Amino acid sequence: MGSQATEGDARPVLFFDIDNCLYPRSSKVHDMMAKLIDEYFSKHLGLSEAEAVRLHEEYYKNYGLAIEGLVRFHQIDPLEYNAKVDDALPLEGIIKPNPQLRKMLEDIDKSKVKLWLLTNAYVNHAKRVVRLLGIEDLFEGLTYCNYSEVPFLCKPHPDMYAKAMQDAGIERPEECYFVGTHSKPHQVYIEVNSNSHMTDDSYQNCVASQKLGWTTAHLVEEGVQAPSAPASKYQIEHLEELRTIYSQFFKSST
Repeated sequence: MGSQATEGDARPVLFFDIDNCLYPRSSKVHDMMAKLIDEYFSKHLGLSEAEAVRLHEEYYKNYGLAIEGLVRFHQIDPLEYNAKVDDALPLEGIIKPNPQLRKMLEDIDKSKVKLWLLTNAYVNHAKRVVRLLGIEDLFEGLTYCNYSEVPFLCKPHPDMYAKAMQDAGIERPEECYFVGTHSKPHQVYIEVNSNSHMTDDSYQNCVASQKLGWTTAHLVEEGVQAPSAPASKYQIEHLEELRTIYSQFFKSST
């Protein structure tokens, strides 16, 4: 799986988010990530738990990724942060090969469309997840948030989608299709009415891609509260619904 498309390849691109998209929210990876982020803020900045949560929220709201605030104002090494947070997740005990997911991806006709990963995760985490799912060989490339380049480029900034198009070798937004959900569990763990919950940037990521002219499907799993207004043209509860909404790319409907 490379990071740059072959020159002269005119196929449209079907982009997939990774976290809470290729595996379900019920895995709780999202929650574990939030806990590790707050612990990092508390330990490395010498903050109380409440202050760590507050600052985490502030940086996330201001910069899209909490880590960017850490790097800007506290000279944190982003790769060291990645090692203590993303790479510290016990994914091997949680994410397992998914035969149904693999079958769905295999049923996509690669002569008609190229499959590409688009995530706000760092490359280590992205590759680790698709390897554990047993699907890394089915994608032709990966566009990720590069922690070695500050300021970070991430969704929903338009330049992140432009980078994905460049990486995948596509020029026209009309040839871009996207399945979006949480960009990464780098979300804010906050207290509302004494109940901890995670903010969700999946809505804005899908709105942004749709605004740029991409055809977007927003994955809102069954049991998860749907947005009051759709984020994009399509809203789905399961990836199997892609067989219907992106039917032109599948070998068959079975």
